[in-house]
Amino acid sequence: MFTGLVECRAPVRRVAPRGTGMVLTVAVPAGWEPRSGESVCVSGACLSVAGLEPGGMRFEVSKESLDRTWLGSLGEGDEVNLERAMRLSDRLDGHLVTGHVDGRGRIAAVRDPGDGGRRITFEAEPGFERWLVEKGSVTVDGVSLTVVEPLGARFDVAVIPVTLERTTLGRAAPGRPVNLEADPIGKWIERLLAART
Repeated sequence: MFTGLVECRAPVRRVAPRGTGMVLTVAVPAGWEPRSGESVCVSGACLSVAGLEPGGMRFEVSKESLDRTWLGSLGEGDEVNLERAMRLSDRLDGHLVTGHVDGRGRIAAVRDPGDGGRRITFEAEPGFERWLVEKGSVTVDGVSLTVVEPLGARFDVAVIPVTLERTTLGRAAPGRPVNLEADPIGKWIERLLAART
C-alpha cells in the first residue's frame, strides 16, 4: 500500500524487452537503500525491485502491467514518480493507494490560476467516470489528488506548487498519457453492492 505522496522523480536508465514484458531500470534516488523484492510505486504502478546495480534498481514489468499502463512508452532519460510502500506506523497523509492501475487517461488541458499552482483537466478511459466524485480522491501517475469537478469522463484537479516541483506533473502538457487509479474504498463498496443485487 502507498499514500500517493510521491517522494521524488527519478530518471529511467534503461528499458529492455523481455518476452512479452520488459525490464525497467531506474536510478536510485539519493538517500534510498532499496532491497530486492520490495514494492515501489512507479508512476502509479506497484512494481517489485527485481535486482540492484550500482546506482540503479531493476523492475520486471509484466505484459498485464504494460497493457494497463503507459510504462511501455518509457525511454532512457524519461522521469518517473517514485514512492516506497508505507509502513503500518506511517501517517496516511494522502489516501489509500494500491498501485493497481484501473485505467489510462490523458491530460486534456493545463491552466495557470495565478497562485503558483496549476489547474489540470484529465480525460479518463470510458468506465472510469463512475468512480469520480467531487472532492473525492484519485491517483494520477502515483500522485494522490482531489477531484475538483467531475464532468463525465473528464475531471479537474488543482495541483499545488510543491506537488508540481516533486512530481512529473510539473511538466504536464496536453495529450500526455497518465495512469489512473480510483479510490479503492469506492471500488470495494461498488463490488459489495453489486453482490447484493
